[in-house]
Amino acid sequence: MNVLIGQLTHVIAMAIIAIMVTALALSAVTRYVSGNGYDWFIELPPVLVSWLVFPLLGPLLKNAQHIKVDFLPTIIGDENLHWLNLFSHVIALLASIVFFKAGFDATLLYFKLGQIMELEIEIPIWWMYLAFPVGFVILGLFSIELVLTDLKNLMHKKEKIE
Repeated sequence: MNVLIGQLTHVIAMAIIAIMVTALALSAVTRYVSGNGYDWFIELPPVLVSWLVFPLLGPLLKNAQHIKVDFLPTIIGDENLHWLNLFSHVIALLASIVFFKAGFDATLLYFKLGQIMELEIEIPIWWMYLAFPVGFVILGLFSIELVLTDLKNLMHKKEKIE
């Protein structure tokens, strides 16, 4: 299931990037041709950024494409690397739960308030905040997979030693 979710988030991310680039290019073309541009071409990319970033958290963690500091693995060696990975994946799982709750609460608040962004295009504010809980659910699913994989590797390693 996580493979399908990962592929889907990458496809959506590519579509969002294409929309952002197209909007900015169309903004430049319309301003050049007509001397006037549409504001929503400029306003659309920042609105889509949260939908680009948050759903990709899980797949990037699984593929180790996230920002990280690599000095500890060189110091602790291969034997303790499994424990370090397990620790970081448990922290990611716990953080995904906390941030899911916060994102869900914020989304619900803005949904109840019914506020709309004051842009040329009318987008509900809750729609932008919805990327937070969606992204952190995806991160939680991938974190669970990574924790289980780490535990399996640690048990397999322990069985080899005995």
